[in-house]
Amino acid sequence: MHEKQIATLKHIALMGGVHDYIAISSRELGNVLEISQQSASKKILELLGEGLIERDLGARRQRIKLTDKGFDLLRKEYSDYQRIFEMKDHLVILGTVTSGIGEGQYYVNQEAYTEQFQKKLWFKPYEGTLNLRIDQHELSKMDILRKSEGILIKGFEKEGRTFGDVKCFLATIRNMECAVVLPVRSHHLDIVEVICKYHLRRSLGLKDGDQVELVVSL
Repeated sequence: MHEKQIATLKHIALMGGVHDYIAISSRELGNVLEISQQSASKKILELLGEGLIERDLGARRQRIKLTDKGFDLLRKEYSDYQRIFEMKDHLVILGTVTSGIGEGQYYVNQEAYTEQFQKKLWFKPYEGTLNLRIDQHELSKMDILRKSEGILIKGFEKEGRTFGDVKCFLATIRNMECAVVLPVRSHHLDIVEVICKYHLRRSLGLKDGDQVELVVSL
């Protein structure tokens, strides 16, 4: 993604085009970006083609706003700047306890994973995971985690099924040692699974809806 396209998305967002349409002409956008009207019009078409903005031509004036894809791109750009200017040796991520569907327990109990957890994390996980739904305004921190090296737990094959690589990060919840488990290929961007040698829900008295601070080592 060209940096000038990022700049265009940023200006659209700053003008209010994140959650609602804004009325803006190519000339006005060109003035903001200090480029010609023709160049601004071209940028709008490029962003439309990439699925980064959507446009409403039903009104008297052109109205545009960011799509979810466009907003996610800006959020990832923001996470890069966080890494440059705010990077510490840990992240504090807010999450809400939520029930899973038992998938985490199935994976954690795989012997090939468990052996690596014991060797690389220095503990054998309890049979099951604590699921946390990450607040929307905290998702940029998840982008930082996904771009960080972490502790690699290698995937394997078993009975014709492939189990993928997993990255782990040592962490604490209320001073209890645990670890974040992130599948390298994950479709759940706002869900984090946490493993611990103890039953976290029972040990910390947690229930669905409780908000906790996850302190993650980088």
